[in-house]
Amino acid sequence: MALRGVWQLKKLIVSYCDWGGSSRGIRAFMESQLPTFKEKNPQLEVVTELIRGQHPHLKGFYKNKNERVICVKNLTPDDILLHATRLRNALGRKVVKLKTRHVTKHPSVQGTWTTDVKF
Repeated sequence: MALRGVWQLKKLIVSYCDWGGSSRGIRAFMESQLPTFKEKNPQLEVVTELIRGQHPHLKGFYKNKNERVICVKNLTPDDILLHATRLRNALGRKVVKLKTRHVTKHPSVQGTWTTDVKF
């Protein structure tokens, strides 16, 4: 996703094995859908990396020095394309778990409002 008009994903590394069965889907993805993915995203540096004997994965490097790794073993080319576009659309921030459903800077003394209020 673009933050203030700047895409946050700088580099996408596609790691695969040329022999393993779990890399079958990513090899098909590289033949059929990766060239069009590169053409649609000229701002993105896409690198393929051959790692023998390892499960395939996608690794994204972001402008804020974070990286995300997604394992894509035994996935179809369409699912791999979905994960690649999710990496591209992400901001690269760490996921923060919220403690409550309602987040505010000034919490109410009386509590949060709900529709179950009985008068």
